[in-house]
This record gives sequence, C-alpha cells and structure tokens, in this order.
Amino acid sequence: MRSAPGAARYAGLAFLKALFDGAAAACPDARHTVILDCGNDAALAHRAMVMGFRRIAFSGPRAMGGKLAQIAAKCGARLAPARTPATALDLLDSPDPAGACTAYLERRGGAKRGKRGSGRKSD
Repeated sequence: MRSAPGAARYAGLAFLKALFDGAAAACPDARHTVILDCGNDAALAHRAMVMGFRRIAFSGPRAMGGKLAQIAAKCGARLAPARTPATALDLLDSPDPAGACTAYLERRGGAKRGKRGSGRKSD
C-alpha cells in the first residue's frame, strides 16, 4: 500500500497511520508493506520514521535523502523510490474503486499464481 504523492503533508501522519493500520487489521492474513510518501519534506519523513512507518518515499534533495537513509537505518526503516511505479493502481479518478481493485488484484493474482502459487505480494 502506498500513500498518494505528498499525502503525509496534507492528510497528516496520525490519520495515515490509522488508515493503514485499519486496512491491515481488516485483512490480517494479507502480506503488505506501507510506503508513506512525504514529498520533499525531510522533517516530515523523519517524524514518520519516529512514528513507526518503515518505508518512506522522499523526493527532496539527494544530500538530504542520504541523511534520511542513515536515520532510517538506525530505526529499522528504509527509503522507497520517490516515484510511484507505473504498475501501481491509482484510484484517484476511478468511478468504481471496488471494481478497479478487484480487476487489478485478479490481473496481478493470475500472474503471481503462475509463478509462486499465491496472489499476494509484499510491495
């Protein structure tokens, strides 16, 4: 699960933590990883790590990214790519989010089952 670009700034860390924790609790058997997009705000990325987020997307200056990576390593977190992968499901303009999720998971599940026998993926 990945937050929208810059979501940590406009939605707030507490809200996103509760949202992702709620999603994980609703599907306890699903393996997942949360990637929190903090945009170019290094202080926000640092606060997110302290709050317990373990994957942080940061799009700020490379030098600051290096410092954040060092901090992340000390607290069991790591930086994720700043760009959202092209294969990600974006529900922003979807008229049928539930249907889009079902179709996306069916497509991905079919491809994964052929390889490993499971439709779940950790990232």
